[in-house]
Amino acid sequence: MKGKIVGGSVAAVLALAAVLIAPWEGLRTDPYFDLVGVKTVCYGETNVEMRRYTPAECEAMLARSVEKYVKGVAKCIHRPLAVNQWAAIGSWTYNVGERAACNSTLVRQINAGAPASVWCGQLLRWNRAGGREVRGLTNRRKAEYAVCVQ
Repeated sequence: MKGKIVGGSVAAVLALAAVLIAPWEGLRTDPYFDLVGVKTVCYGETNVEMRRYTPAECEAMLARSVEKYVKGVAKCIHRPLAVNQWAAIGSWTYNVGERAACNSTLVRQINAGAPASVWCGQLLRWNRAGGREVRGLTNRRKAEYAVCVQ
């Protein structure tokens, strides 16, 4: 990871991010269309074969994806962050994608040296899908924010 982890390890970040992600994405072993019409399975996976998966396969896929998204967004972050902050950013990036995360005001604020009390608040702005506010995303962002500022 480019940005340094303060007070922990990559494994701790990945574990906490997965714990944040799983309840919001929910486990669905059969493919379905998400609320914006994207074929999805397991814990929100979209770039996979659309078939029935076992819970163990979904857990393994979540672990791989969390690592991919955390490492992806870490390439854009040039400041040290605490484990809880990386986990919140990892959960958010898993949901919005690496490109959106890296091009965000949130990442710009981190890199500019803004305090967490400022940039963590940017998470709360990412609560829309298909052009409308989604209560589940609002609640997820509040949970990510709470972890980010702890």
